[in-house]
Amino acid sequence: MPLSRRRFLAAPAAALAAGALAPSALMAALAEPAAPATDLSDWDKVRAQFNLDPDYQHFASFFIASHPAPVREAIETYRRVIDANPFLVLERGLFEDEAHNVPLQVQTVIADYLGGRAQDVCLTPNTTTGLALVYHGLPLQAGDEVLCTTHDHYSHHESIRLATARAGASMRMIPLFKDAAAASTDSLIAALLAGIGPKTRVVGLTWVHSSSGIRLPIREISAALRARKGPPVLLVVDGVHGLGSTDETVATLGADYFCAGTHKWMFGPRGTGLVWANADNWARLRPTIPSFSDLDQYKAWEQGTAPASPNNANRMTPGGFVAYDHQWATAAAFRMHQQMGKARVAARIRSLNDQCKAGLGENRKVRIHTPVSGDLSAGLVCFEVEGIKPADVVKQLLERRIIASTSPYAITYARLAPSLVNTPEQVDRAVRAVREISG
Repeated sequence: MPLSRRRFLAAPAAALAAGALAPSALMAALAEPAAPATDLSDWDKVRAQFNLDPDYQHFASFFIASHPAPVREAIETYRRVIDANPFLVLERGLFEDEAHNVPLQVQTVIADYLGGRAQDVCLTPNTTTGLALVYHGLPLQAGDEVLCTTHDHYSHHESIRLATARAGASMRMIPLFKDAAAASTDSLIAALLAGIGPKTRVVGLTWVHSSSGIRLPIREISAALRARKGPPVLLVVDGVHGLGSTDETVATLGADYFCAGTHKWMFGPRGTGLVWANADNWARLRPTIPSFSDLDQYKAWEQGTAPASPNNANRMTPGGFVAYDHQWATAAAFRMHQQMGKARVAARIRSLNDQCKAGLGENRKVRIHTPVSGDLSAGLVCFEVEGIKPADVVKQLLERRIIASTSPYAITYARLAPSLVNTPEQVDRAVRAVREISG
C-alpha cells in the first residue's frame, strides 16, 4: 500500500496541525497541473507546444525531449508551490491520505495510458535505473542464465552483467539477425527460441533498437516464449523507444517487466521513468533501494521485522528526495499523449518515418538498416552513406542546420528520427541534404 501518512518523517507536533496542512491555496496549486491541455487537434498546434530553436530542424528528439508547454507549466507550478512552502507541500503531497498523494495520482495517469493499475507502476528516474532495479531484484541463483541479444544498449547489458556477477549466475548474448532490414517476425522468434538453453531463466530484449531502428514484435515473441516447452522464462523489456511512438497497450504486451524512461518519446520531464509489472512479478523481486512509498516497509522497520506483505511496485520505487517538480509533472506528459490519441500519434510517426525511408531509399549511395515495414520499425531510421563515416554524415547535416545523431554502438550508423516536432517538408529537406552529402 502507498505510504500515505505523515508519520514516515517525524516533525514537531505544532507544524502538523491539520489546518496548517491543508491551505486552500496549496491544494488549488497542486490541482492546477491536472487542467486540460491546450488545443492539440492538428500537428501545427502540437509543434507549437515546444520551444525548439527554429533555426534548426530537430531529428534527434528521441535522445531527450524538449518539454512541451503542458509539461513546462506543470513543472513550474510544482516548483513554485514547493519553493513557497517546501515542508507543507511535501508533507501533504507525499505522506498524507491517498486522496492527496501526488505520486499516486501520477501512477494513476500513467497506468491509464499503459492499460494497467496504478499499484503496478514503479516510478524511476530513467530506463537505466529501471533495468538495474529489475535485474538486481530478480532472485537469480548460481547456475541461472540471463539471455539477451548482441543488439541491446550498454545500460541493458551492464545491468545484466552486474546483477549476474553478484548472484553467481551467467549472462549470454546472441544475435537475432545479421541484417535488421531483412528480418521478419518469424526469423526473430526462431533465432530467440534457438538461443534459449536449459539454464536460461530470464530473457532481456529491447523493443525498439536505437542501434538499427528495428522494432521487435514483443507481443508475438512473448506468446512464443509462453508456448515453448521447458522451464518458464521471464521477459524483461527495455521499452523506451516504443513508449510514446507506437500504438500498443503495455500491460497486455506480454512483458513480465517493462522498463522505460519517459523523457524521450513521451515528452516527460527530464529525469523521469517507470517500470511496469503485474502483482505476481513484483512479488518475485527483492528491493534494492529503501522506499519512501511503501507503508508496510516502514512499519516493519519500526517494529524490527521483515515486511509481511508481498513485494510491490511502491516498495521497488527508489526512496530519498528527488526533483518532485519533475516527477509529479510526468502526469502532464501522459495526459498530453492521451489527448492527442495513441493511435493518431503512432500513425503520424509511422507516416513521417515511411516518408524518410522512401526518400533515402531512392539514393543509390545510401544503405538503410531499418526495416522498411512499419510493423517492424518505429521512429528511428538508421542508414549509411557510401564512402562517408556516419559521424561525418551527422556533422555535414548539422552544417545544414539539421540535427541528426549516430548510434552509440561498436558498429555505428547515422540516424534520422522524424517525430511529432517535424513536418513532411522537413523530412524532404533532410532527405535532400543526405543526397547532397552523398554526392
